[in-house]
Amino acid sequence: MTVNVAEASHSFPKYLRLLRRIEFRRVYEEGRRRRAPLCTVFYRANGLSYSRLGITAPRALGKSVLRNRVKRRLREVFRVNRGAFPGGWDIVLNPGQRVAAIPFPKLEEEVLRLLPRVSPSDQMHPQ
Repeated sequence: MTVNVAEASHSFPKYLRLLRRIEFRRVYEEGRRRRAPLCTVFYRANGLSYSRLGITAPRALGKSVLRNRVKRRLREVFRVNRGAFPGGWDIVLNPGQRVAAIPFPKLEEEVLRLLPRVSPSDQMHPQ
């Protein structure tokens, strides 16, 4: 699948999302985990040229309005910074309650710090 660069920065199409339960389970069971006070990130190589994102917002996080706000903010971090990290990952974000209240630049910084910095193929074959 080819991605138009101009279109890529302004959209978040379905092929960039994890949608099925089995996709989430695979990331949880076979992937790696990084924790921070704001959220936990699970990631696993997907064999594709692009990364996909899934977000879980449990009811313990708050009412649906709050959960949806948290998911929107995290999707925006991914969408705006998609070109800043390599493709080839399935990523699941599990946010904490502070994600809803923290200023966006700080949220962006924390989430980007947790995401993988190199593609899976580069990890397997360092130069």
